[in-house]
Amino acid sequence: MLYYLFTYLDREFDFVGAGVFQYISFRAGMATLVSLLIAMIFGGKLIKILQRKQVGESIRDLGLAGQLEKKGTPTMGGLIILLAILVPTLLFARLDNVYIILMLVSTVWLGLIGFLDDYIKVFKKNKEGLAGRFKILGQIGLGLIVGLTLYFNDDVVVRQYLFTDGTTSAVNATSRYMDVKSMITTVPFIKNNELDYCNLFAFAGPLFQDWSCYLYIPFVILVITAVSNGANITDGIDGLAAGTSAIIGMTLAFFAYLSGNTIFADYLDIMFIPNSGELAIFCLAFVGACVGFLWYNTYPAQVFMGDTGSLSIGGIIAVLALIVRKELLIPILCGIFLVENLSVMLQVSYFKYTKRKYGEGRRIFKMSPLHHHYQKLGYHESKIVGRFWIVGIMLAILTLATLKLR
Repeated sequence: MLYYLFTYLDREFDFVGAGVFQYISFRAGMATLVSLLIAMIFGGKLIKILQRKQVGESIRDLGLAGQLEKKGTPTMGGLIILLAILVPTLLFARLDNVYIILMLVSTVWLGLIGFLDDYIKVFKKNKEGLAGRFKILGQIGLGLIVGLTLYFNDDVVVRQYLFTDGTTSAVNATSRYMDVKSMITTVPFIKNNELDYCNLFAFAGPLFQDWSCYLYIPFVILVITAVSNGANITDGIDGLAAGTSAIIGMTLAFFAYLSGNTIFADYLDIMFIPNSGELAIFCLAFVGACVGFLWYNTYPAQVFMGDTGSLSIGGIIAVLALIVRKELLIPILCGIFLVENLSVMLQVSYFKYTKRKYGEGRRIFKMSPLHHHYQKLGYHESKIVGRFWIVGIMLAILTLATLKLR
């Protein structure tokens, strides 16, 4: 909103300083600052409201050190994160940008699903919360919205450069180009790293080639569901999900800004995605919200984000990665989420297999998800969180290194 106000003031009245709102870097910086302030200032007030409403977490005794001390800690703190994302984005981003609209819809959509889950747990005293099938249906619904928008919307384009021999490429910039609808994405660690979803089954003939484009939409659903659930599972000890998400968000902010800037895209020889630079504002609002939330969520936590926050941040990360065409980097960038997810899948599968084969279930880990395994080994949760953050930073650096490692 402020972008349009100051653009008008600059154009009509030559208002001093108004032109600075034309710079994405300035608006992104302001979005970060405002999101931090909202999370830190209004977060404390929201916690007091939650305490008055007795919106406390019911703790199931898993035999973990310090676990029962957390009983009654306010949950639904994800509302702090959502507020700190939405307000700065609405203030500083261009609201006619299809990518910003998509991110706002994704944030609100998953926020509502998570809120409903927490509401059922807290106010209806149902520990199971929203039935799993309804969560999955909600994630599938968002996947359909995102997939269909990215596939059909005319504003979702990539720049293709034209060569004298008639070939085109999304990298290797030339003075001749055109912005086209395309389902290409980036394959990490490969030199000519373009993969077109529409050409996945080109070898099988034109019929299969036509239909292969539509496989993109189920893939989008899979990515959003997997990352959203991965963040949800990771949110098990104080500060882990929020800190990890902030690291991932900062990395995606780099990708969004670089992919939306012709100079940097040309220099780094990466795909230029028109108008995607605006996403840097959303990304840094997301980072500011996560870091601001940590003010209250680091050990010992004064508030838990609940599903209101965890489902949202996972979905946000997935949609951002899809928009900037970096979804194939998710296993690296979101490595913490992936390992947490896999630890649960392996534990459950191995337990069922050994119970069927030997008559008693056996375990790979002392407890899953993985962070609980380390708690069982005697590590304090603040040490576990700190080390997971370090691993997350290493994975983020490796992800950024793929810009040149080909």
